[in-house]
Amino acid sequence: MAAIRLKVSSRALVSGDRLPSIRSLATTMNVSPSTVVEAYDRLAAEGLIRARRGSGFYVARNGLPPLALAEIEPRRDRAVDPFWVSRQSLDADPTMLKPGCGWLPADWMPNTALRRALRALARAEDPVLADYGTTRGSPALRRLLLGRFAEEGTEVSPDQIMLTGSGTQAIDLICRFLLRPGDTVLVDDPCYFNFQALLRAHQVRIVGAPYTATGPDVAAFETILAAERPRLYITNSALHNPTGATLSPQIAHRLLSAAAAHDLTIIEDDIFADFEPEPSPRLAVLDGLNRVIRIGSFSKTLSAAIRCGYIAARADWIEGLVDLQVATCFGGPSPVATELIAGILAGGGYRKHMEELRQRLARARRETATRLEPLGIRPWLMPRGGFYLWCRLPEDQDSSALARMVVEENVVLAPGNVFSVSQTATSFLRFNVAQSGDPHIVAVLERAMRTHRAK
Repeated sequence: MAAIRLKVSSRALVSGDRLPSIRSLATTMNVSPSTVVEAYDRLAAEGLIRARRGSGFYVARNGLPPLALAEIEPRRDRAVDPFWVSRQSLDADPTMLKPGCGWLPADWMPNTALRRALRALARAEDPVLADYGTTRGSPALRRLLLGRFAEEGTEVSPDQIMLTGSGTQAIDLICRFLLRPGDTVLVDDPCYFNFQALLRAHQVRIVGAPYTATGPDVAAFETILAAERPRLYITNSALHNPTGATLSPQIAHRLLSAAAAHDLTIIEDDIFADFEPEPSPRLAVLDGLNRVIRIGSFSKTLSAAIRCGYIAARADWIEGLVDLQVATCFGGPSPVATELIAGILAGGGYRKHMEELRQRLARARRETATRLEPLGIRPWLMPRGGFYLWCRLPEDQDSSALARMVVEENVVLAPGNVFSVSQTATSFLRFNVAQSGDPHIVAVLERAMRTHRAK
């Protein structure tokens, strides 16, 4: 009875689904058929399931309880998929080591500046603390973004930018705006795993283009455009997640030519831009926001607790996206969040914070690579910035198997295939170098590799 209740409460079985036959469930649970008959009879008496004569037992239409998310514990035995690393990292207790997570440790962030900005915000006008956000978001923060775009050569007018609740929400709004269920979307292979998770929610078909040290494999990219006719392509140009690669000027121009020939829209996620020692080619700069939509956020550089993202795109598209944000969120992001971020960016401390962070991460990349080398784990390339190392394991190792093993020892890894549409990254792990300094990580990983090799 408990096994059936669990399947129903977790939505593995929903209203109208047929339950396993008495004989098959008896075999699975190693009990007698009469025990299953009694369990089914009791569940039917409770109203959870109902019998259909000659057909079997089914989940009752009124038997499905409300979804209680707060009661769901991390499912450590679930398949290692694009949700797995997120769930393990987000739900981890403070003692968990997270070399597979996608953010910097709290003590690496500008907490002094955040506290100073919070104190200043406490003196803000009442509407900042109490009102909804305006539909396009804080004018002060948008002006700062326009200035930053101008510095890099992106010509953006005020009607071409809007703020969102987060970088993820920015992509979600664009997908709602441009896509319909069944459309095809192109991503890099490998790519940031939450791109895949979000696209699944939009019920689209996902195809991947192999990624190289200088950007997508252009020949494969062009072949996919001709054969699959994707509506959208989502990528990181700067410090690509998970590989750390940087787009070359030659590849950037060829991508834009191919996109124009096949009427492809590109989302350029620029969340890692400030981690670069100097700017690399940007599709949005080269394209002028014609068919490229640029998005970003401040979660990686300032605080993941103060959520705010942005979209820069054609003015007519921004109009439609603003309406969508009103429909789904009733206004733009929180004025508290946007004014807080604007206050920090306007101060002189942000640039100094990022310079110190780039230097600290450069040391961490070298040190992490050195610690992993004795295990035979080597970077695919050494990135010019950022906090990821995309590392290849020895050939006899399966990164998903290792991730399942080490999570039992309080270590969360990011196995390669959660990033790979084609599931061809079995021998890769992504390491967050800022979260990889504890010697226990290497010790646990070494034991797991030895155990896996013995099997």
